[in-house]
Amino acid sequence: MSDSTNDLTNDPTHDETYDPERPGRLLRAERDALIPLLRAAPDDAYGLRTACPGWTVRDVLAHCSAALTRVLEQRFEKGVYSPESNERDIAERADWSHSRVVDELERGMTEAGAVIAEYKGVLDGVALGEWIHAGDVREAWGKPGAYGGAGLVEALPLLVGMSRRVKSLPLHADVDGLDEPLLLGVGDGTRSPARYIGDGPTLIRLCAGRPVVGARYELAGAKEGELSVF
Repeated sequence: MSDSTNDLTNDPTHDETYDPERPGRLLRAERDALIPLLRAAPDDAYGLRTACPGWTVRDVLAHCSAALTRVLEQRFEKGVYSPESNERDIAERADWSHSRVVDELERGMTEAGAVIAEYKGVLDGVALGEWIHAGDVREAWGKPGAYGGAGLVEALPLLVGMSRRVKSLPLHADVDGLDEPLLLGVGDGTRSPARYIGDGPTLIRLCAGRPVVGARYELAGAKEGELSVF
């Protein structure tokens, strides 16, 4: 998850369609889909490796639950969500049972949306990151719907907003099933927007730095690694 919460004084980049309730909706919808899957999983499934370098499923979930608890407690000290902070959060939960981690995650996914809405865009990336990490778990377990499914309709606008907040590479994305293109990033006039044509889950993978092996899409004007918003 990015360190975009370190400067909470920045005004978010919004347009007239901005919906502060979207992050909460995404988290609660993902809660309803993911938590039963986690509670039904055998213990050894938590030790499987994920697309996040060095992290198991258990590590991803511990990071996610800690991140949401920080939101609920509004603890945004310097360096929050940095790699070092993330590793400390995971280490602090090393002796917890899997069920305790899932309990903390469920509470966070239920309650954090209201706090995120109060920050009017600054913390939206936390909700998007949680949803993407849920995709990491599904991917590790070979479950369908990784980086897609019902939550995609809420995740894509959050991706657009985050890309503008971090001033990522300008990208014109024609996403399958959408009537209008998505305009990601912020241009500085020195480079024409890159162009993406393909499905939503693959766009999420590209912008989150996840593997896209075997995916069918078109990308012009940029390299895959230039699209990451995290």
